[in-house]
Amino acid sequence: MAIDIEFLKSERDKQKAMLRDVEVEQRKLEADLKVLRQKEIRAKREIDALSTLIDLQEVRGDAVEPANPG
Repeated sequence: MAIDIEFLKSERDKQKAMLRDVEVEQRKLEADLKVLRQKEIRAKREIDALSTLIDLQEVRGDAVEPANPG
């Protein structure tokens, strides 16, 4: 039993088209992921900066203790 060559070509073309669609979607998702990673990095840097400021304030608070009246 022979398979029609035109049917095979048609199926191949459908698969190629589906693959192109998947590749387009993959590139879009990769771009979205890159944006999310940048947001994550920015948030981590802000957390580090705030932690540093907190540490500095705590050190200053320890170094400059108010005089004990009395």
